Amino acid sequence: MRCSTLSGFAGEPLAGTAATATAWLCLEQPGPWGRDALTESHLDPELGAELQRRAAGTGVRILLIRRPGRHADDHVPATRRLYLASASPGASWLEQADLAVPEEALELDFEALGAGRSTAFGTPVHDPLLLVCTNSKRDVCCALYGRPIATALNLWECTHTGGHRFAPTGVLLPTGHLYGRLDHQLAQRVVTEGIVADRCRGRSCFTPRGQVAEVAVREKISETRDVLTVVAETPDSATVRHADGREWRVTLTEQPVPPRPASCGKSPDIAIALVATAIDELAKVCR
Repeated sequence: MRCSTLSGFAGEPLAGTAATATAWLCLEQPGPWGRDALTESHLDPELGAELQRRAAGTGVRILLIRRPGRHADDHVPATRRLYLASASPGASWLEQADLAVPEEALELDFEALGAGRSTAFGTPVHDPLLLVCTNSKRDVCCALYGRPIATALNLWECTHTGGHRFAPTGVLLPTGHLYGRLDHQLAQRVVTEGIVADRCRGRSCFTPRGQVAEVAVREKISETRDVLTVVAETPDSATVRHADGREWRVTLTEQPVPPRPASCGKSPDIAIALVATAIDELAKVCR
């Protein structure tokens, strides 16, 4: 059985499993993608390696993206779409640019992007962007279950976002909220309603504790806007603040997950998940 099916049977919690990133760079690259897509695709592998090198330590995560449909790369020169996103709480932003050649991405200031500063490299995008992972060479579950959703809703396909055992997976930009066990209805809700808590794995700029806490508060108050941030953490709790000054302390507990493979082809193993066991509202902070 596929790893995503076994993870579902095990009841593995989704919150707290999001990839870590303060910003995202998404570069269009048609054609097939290998397991390490930046260096194993029709993108110049030297360029891919250099992009990885420049992103290292900055908080920027790089994805390749492509439109759904046929993935043949005819090698005809064409502009490449580039998306840049900062996941800074309350100050997230998304920009797009069309590059004449992919090497233009090297002109980007990775340090500034990782720190949430726009360098006006692209033009602002006001609508949210949902990307769906279809990187089959990383795990077949992603393509098997992700591609029908991307095709039906005409969403960008993307490379590995982490956690393929939760396939279909996706990332919502600019806020960097990741989702798992997507279906057509949930994907449509995320695109139209915003940051829904249902099957959210967490926000990439937070630690696993912060991810679990933010999702728990978001679900409790039915919040879909970018108005929550994590302001404190202890080993067994995290404090979440709303832009209006309200705060909640979320109690966190470790919970074993029944044996399941982390990826297709791997042996089942036991994992430990963080779960929210209590949410206590604190006195409102004056702002």
